[in-house]
Amino acid sequence: MTEASYAPGAERWLRTLPGTELTVSAVALGGGPLGSMPELFGREVSAEEGVATVLAAFDSPIRFVDTANGYSDGESERRIGAAIGLWEGLPEGVVVATKVDPRGADYSGQRVRQSVVESRARLGLDALPLVHLHDPEGHDFATMTAPGGAVDTLVELRDSGVVGRIGLAGGRVQEIARYLDLGVFDVLLVHNRWTLLDRSAGPLVAEAHRRGMGVLNAAVYGGGILAAQQGGPTTYGYRPAPPEMLEAAARMREACAAHGTDIATAALQFSLRDERIASTIVGMSRPGHVTATVEAAARALPDALWDELEGLLPPSRTWLDAE
Repeated sequence: MTEASYAPGAERWLRTLPGTELTVSAVALGGGPLGSMPELFGREVSAEEGVATVLAAFDSPIRFVDTANGYSDGESERRIGAAIGLWEGLPEGVVVATKVDPRGADYSGQRVRQSVVESRARLGLDALPLVHLHDPEGHDFATMTAPGGAVDTLVELRDSGVVGRIGLAGGRVQEIARYLDLGVFDVLLVHNRWTLLDRSAGPLVAEAHRRGMGVLNAAVYGGGILAAQQGGPTTYGYRPAPPEMLEAAARMREACAAHGTDIATAALQFSLRDERIASTIVGMSRPGHVTATVEAAARALPDALWDELEGLLPPSRTWLDAE
């Protein structure tokens, strides 16, 4: 990884997303919490607060918004669409990416088409520049990749110009690698698996970069354990964290404090400073989160901190996708 400046306005804040013609910002507004998913994010988010958060992002250096058809049964997309309407159109230079999702167990090609129709209507956008296949690992690979299936249909939608570029967004790396090997996707999105505490996605990121694909990294706080200098959850990626991981997080907090910073800033910048990562997606549900995230991205951290944190990485057997 190579260190770089990410202060808003700096050369590295905006960049072309490899595998596409899109320009994105180093930090993306993650739409997961916007629609209110208290079971995952710990709090209810009102429609007014969600829309205000999107408007705050529009009024910031953030030029990339990530959402999904299935987030809160479409409520994330609706609130982003409402903000676009209040702004009287998508702000210049802002890219909105979404994801196709199944309806119950239905992840057929027809469902993929319908998911795109729903997303366009909720967002109020005629053009969807980037659409991901979302969490396919929970479905039968042979069915998903059969002629006329979900993957085939998403490729057809791109090739016919209905959507712009297509991405692969998922969790368990052993399954996502099978989809990556199909060679049909333009962008890879990983979550919870390339952080200060978990490097499960290392081979996936390396392979996507080798292929010239864009790489997006989400959930760099691991579901919250890396978001707070004091307290916070004892889970990682929404699962109970092993004792060795909890100990590593505690020691990382101490190291950050000794270097005059906090673990949330380090967790964000761990992803930002990796030049293979085109954009780091941060879930936000309050306007204040937008300002705080942009400020954390621009904060200067000492070089010595990174070697110290690397030495505290917990063993691979504690990672989400340990074999």
